[in-house]
Amino acid sequence: MSASLSRNGVEFTIVKITKRRLIIYIAIALVAIILITIIAAPNTNQINKGSTYGRAPDGYGAWYSFMSERGTPVRRWQKPFDKIIDKSSITFLRIYPKLMPQIFVISQSELNWVKKGNTIVILGVYDFVTEAPFSSEQDSSVGKIKIDTRRRKERTSGKLLGDRFGAIIWSETIGKGKIIYSTTPHLAANAYQDFHSNYEFLAQLVTEEKNPIWVDEYLHGYKDKDVIDEQIGGDIFSYLARTPLLPILIQSAIALIIVIWAGNRRFGKPVTIAASVVENSEAYIQALAGVLQKAKSSEFLVTAIAKEEQRQLQKALGLEETLLDSQSLVDAWIQQTGQNATELKSLLKVSSNNKPMSEVDLLAWIEKWQKIRQI
Repeated sequence: MSASLSRNGVEFTIVKITKRRLIIYIAIALVAIILITIIAAPNTNQINKGSTYGRAPDGYGAWYSFMSERGTPVRRWQKPFDKIIDKSSITFLRIYPKLMPQIFVISQSELNWVKKGNTIVILGVYDFVTEAPFSSEQDSSVGKIKIDTRRRKERTSGKLLGDRFGAIIWSETIGKGKIIYSTTPHLAANAYQDFHSNYEFLAQLVTEEKNPIWVDEYLHGYKDKDVIDEQIGGDIFSYLARTPLLPILIQSAIALIIVIWAGNRRFGKPVTIAASVVENSEAYIQALAGVLQKAKSSEFLVTAIAKEEQRQLQKALGLEETLLDSQSLVDAWIQQTGQNATELKSLLKVSSNNKPMSEVDLLAWIEKWQKIRQI
């Protein structure tokens, strides 16, 4: 909507924006900001895929524990690859968070290192999608291997696992060493804990040369303290001085000072602060707690807290939210953490006894639950 007026022979046009159109403009701006945020925001979870620290379905924490229980521990490498070049007779396992083309997964320095007699196992090599079924079970010397990918490599030599559509896992001899490739990064991920052959097959790949086994965790963002000190120059200020973050922080600090200064200025009439509303749920919980304390009845609290603590523990272990029976939870705990389950069994036993507990015992029992979830 527009209107015209003249002053001293000059005509002016005044554009009036209606309330409806203003709302539309604001909505479009908000949608644009949301879309830019979603697209530009980094996905921090992607880098953890394939890590032996990961407990998600695409992590390798369970396989790492499996190797320790098997008697062939895997050590975690948390430094750049050029730090391992001086080592010899090494098997180096690298699990990519996403599929990578074969030409990008091996550098020339890594090839030279392999030629000296070392082995690199790479899971997650990009290749073409074939007509193979997405889910299949492949025959191997350790049993059926569960594979969920249609990607295959067209080759006949060096095939270690595959079918008529091509190779899923294959090897190439480079000088005195060897490189093993896999089109799936999930060969022995946590999601395949029920397929023991998958875990055993990967174990066979990395132990074939009987070399010390290192897994690349630097690829997933994990760094030793000396590497961090070297990269940031010993302190955070030296690091910021060498990165674009410093001017950003300075600008943010100036903006924050302006906002604080502007916030202390009063515009318009003072606003009356409404009285706080009592939260009915909180009042109910406090009243119930008081009744239970006076009645010296802790069974209800023990049962409720035990269920919630078990649910949180299962979530930390990457399990379903539906409460498991005690033995299943203990088995999962041992498999995931590789630690003794005596303390966990004791906690579960107390939870099922339904016996009254003193306030001191109840607090101690809750503290033990919190400690075991932090392991």
